[in-house]
Formats: sequence, structure tokens, C-alpha cells
Amino acid sequence: MLEVYEFIIISLVFSLLIDAIFGELPTKIHPVVIIGKIIDFFKNIFIGLNSRWSGFFTTLFTIFVSCLFLVLIMILFSFNYYLFIIFYSIILSSTFSIKMLLSTAKDIEKDLKEDLDKARKSVSYLVSRDTDELTESFIVSATIESMTENITDSYIAPIFYFFIVSIVLLLFNVDYYIILLLVPFIYRISNTLDAMLGYKTDELNKIGFVPAILDDILNYIPARISGIFVIISAYLLKYNGKNAYKIMKRDARNCPSPNSGYTMATAAGALDIQLIKKGTYVLGDNNHEISVLDISKAIRLTSLTIRLFTLFIILILTIVYII
Repeated sequence: MLEVYEFIIISLVFSLLIDAIFGELPTKIHPVVIIGKIIDFFKNIFIGLNSRWSGFFTTLFTIFVSCLFLVLIMILFSFNYYLFIIFYSIILSSTFSIKMLLSTAKDIEKDLKEDLDKARKSVSYLVSRDTDELTESFIVSATIESMTENITDSYIAPIFYFFIVSIVLLLFNVDYYIILLLVPFIYRISNTLDAMLGYKTDELNKIGFVPAILDDILNYIPARISGIFVIISAYLLKYNGKNAYKIMKRDARNCPSPNSGYTMATAAGALDIQLIKKGTYVLGDNNHEISVLDISKAIRLTSLTIRLFTLFIILILTIVYII
């Protein structure tokens, strides 16, 4: 049997390797896809309430049922300790998405170099805005916005919650490993609820209120931590770290979301560019004309931010374990 510290580190490293090698799980068995089906089921039941209670009940029942399934599956795999670790790591890897985050931006960069219409179609899968008439600069902006915004959602937030529970387990030397997995899993449920229901349309305005608020609350601290790590990464890459901090302070609140600007604005400052979503926000200063080359720079910035945060939490966990 592994010690608590060993289990935490091994499961984290395994999950990162799974994501790096395989990326996303097949659609038919991906937990997020299954969560989406559960959300749809309860949405259809409660949307008729036509009040914010519909969102509350949809959120409550989705979290309960999804977590119940996860606990039952983990119990089934508990007959073999090593099989349990492997399956545990697979589920943990499904709560974040590094490979897809970076590869999607790389694909759009490649498309931009080949054909503008192809790039417009590719970026349409990432953003809600109309992409049919986007120029190259706006496609680059949309790509960088989406990638840097998702630094928080796609990695730092779920692993932040994994880290917090890990600290508690280490301090009390208890092996409540299912709880350790449930917390980032609940974050992913909340994020999926917001992605599916958190739009201010006539149909979703009331049922989406609670999911949107819950997602904002859960992302509040991770988003600001993400911004700090983007600044550190900017300095290490010899980008404009000073400007990254300046633009984060000045423009992070320009976005409708209380959290997304903390990585987008910081990245804009680090790259000395301006990120624009017409009619919604302007982030950064137009110190140089944005170009396709900025996508590569943003990918390096995003990748280093993720790696630094990972090394940081492993370091802190190791210190807590030693002490």
C-alpha cells in the first residue's frame, strides 16, 4: 500500500501522462459527455418550473447522481489496489484537458497559414461569436482569448481543488481518496453545467442562473492564481512581464465574466497585443499589430503556466509531507 503522499503524486503524474499521451477519452465513455447527458435529463425535468429553482435543482441532482455513479464505479475497482490507481488516474485526467487546449490552438495556427476560410471554420468551434467574416487578426485574437481563458477552466481550477484536498489529507494523514477525486470532479460538473446552461437566452436565463453563479464562485480564486502564474511565465519567457501585471490590473474586469479576464488580459499584456471581442471587451494595448506568430507565443506562455503551476503544487505537497 502506498502512503498518502505517494498516492497523491503518483495519481497526479499518471493523470498528466494519460492526458499528454492520449488526450481526451473516447466520447462514448468520457465522464464529461456522460455528465452532459445527466444535465440534459434533469434540465428537461426542471426547466418547466420557470424560475431560478430550476437551475438549483438541476445542479443539485446532476452533482448527486454524477458523484454517486463515480463512487460506485470506484468501489467496483477497489478490489485491486493497482487497478484502482490506474482507473483513478484516468478519471482525474478527465477533469482537465491540456493536450486538447494546446493542440486546438496549434491547429488554428496551421489553418491560418493555409486558408483563411478554413481557419474561420476551425475557430467557430471555440467561440460563440460569428466567425464568417473575421479577419486574420480577429481569428488570432479569438484563438488566444479562448486558449488563455481556458488555462483556468481546463487545468488550474480542477487541479487547484485536487491540491487543496491533498493538503488536508496529508495534514491529517488520512486516505480518503474518493473525496480527493470527487472535489475536482464536482468542479468539472459545475463547469459543464455552466457551459451548457449558463447562457442569457430566453430559454436558459432562469435555469442557467445557479450554474453560472456556482461556476463564478469556484473559479474566483483559481482565475487569480492563474493570472499570477501567467505573469511569472511571461518573465521567464522574456515576454513583457511588467506589462502583463499592468494590463491584468487594468483590464481584467473588462470582461462580462468576473474571472476570465485574469488570464486573457494578462496574456495580452505579456504579448504586447490587443485582444478584442467586438462589442464586449478590449484587453491590452495595441503595441504591435497582432499576427499569427502571436499564437505560437501564446501557446508557449500557456504551456509554461501549466507546467509551473504543476511544479509549484508538487513542491508544496512535498514540503507539507516532509514537515
